[in-house]
Amino acid sequence: MQKKHLAYWWCQFVGWTFYGLSFLFYIWVFHLQLTTIYVGRILLAISFGLLFTHLLRLIILKLNLTPPIFGKQWILLFTVTLLICVAYSFISSTIVEWLQLYDPKVKASIPERFFLNLANDSPIILVWLSIYYLWHYIENTRNTKIDSVKMESLVKELQLKTIKAHINPHFIFNALNSIRALVDENPERARTAITELSNILRSSMQAEKMETTTLEKELSIVKDYLELEQIRFEDRLKVEYEIDEDTLDQQVPPMMLQTLVENAIKHGISKHVNGGVIKVTSDFIQNHHELSVENTGRLNNAKNFEGFGIASTINRLKLLYGNEAEFEIKNLNGNMVKAKVTLPVTAVSFIK
Repeated sequence: MQKKHLAYWWCQFVGWTFYGLSFLFYIWVFHLQLTTIYVGRILLAISFGLLFTHLLRLIILKLNLTPPIFGKQWILLFTVTLLICVAYSFISSTIVEWLQLYDPKVKASIPERFFLNLANDSPIILVWLSIYYLWHYIENTRNTKIDSVKMESLVKELQLKTIKAHINPHFIFNALNSIRALVDENPERARTAITELSNILRSSMQAEKMETTTLEKELSIVKDYLELEQIRFEDRLKVEYEIDEDTLDQQVPPMMLQTLVENAIKHGISKHVNGGVIKVTSDFIQNHHELSVENTGRLNNAKNFEGFGIASTINRLKLLYGNEAEFEIKNLNGNMVKAKVTLPVTAVSFIK
């Protein structure tokens, strides 16, 4: 920011100095006499140019008229620029009269000098404004391209990490061991478990190709995952669902809910000898789609809670929704932890 500020002032001084030198070049070309009055008018033009264009820039920043601007902002910018030009011409005319920077033989009245200055000096302010806006448009375009490259790189990195996280080897080994134990004892349940595991692995591989999916599809994966975990935990795991059916068509990041549920199993249920409860909730709250996963357990420090499951959820929400989505994890009264995701409502819910 400091470098940009310094560059701005360098451009200001160089630009207006060049403008003053152009008058000297005019005198040299047409072999005119350089008088003290002419020098004074040149210095006045340079100093007033610096002052009023800087004032124009401050007003542009104050009114948030930096590019890109649209609609009525153009009218506001035109009005501000016109007022600056009028103020420039009026004050410079008054100063010229006060300092007597004119040829007494061809003295003009203040109103005549005002309109003459307005006609002569307004174009140079408009040229300054055009250069200022052109520079901002070029910089915005360049920054947009840089941000796009950074975003693409971050998305690719996040996708790779997400795939690795979803294909959790410990979960796969546990599921396979549970299925093996069921092969002789309950073959029908073993076949169902293989299908559930297959669905989870297929969804993990497809997650990198989709930005969002419906909650209904995401919920089916979560149910498959929890069915497999119930084979391992048996009566130690109790699962509850509180799903508003109107939210099933809402778009959510793929495997995000499953990641939160897996996180609840890993850091909550598995650490308790008697197991616990996992509750998945989906509802519309204050014009937002709210997803939450509650589980038995306690956070030692909710603010410093770390882990890839949480970090990936926060990063994905920021990439997809910016400031329109929120994530929160906290301890509830009693021995429970709640992870909550707040998402913008997609238009499909209003069409139903």
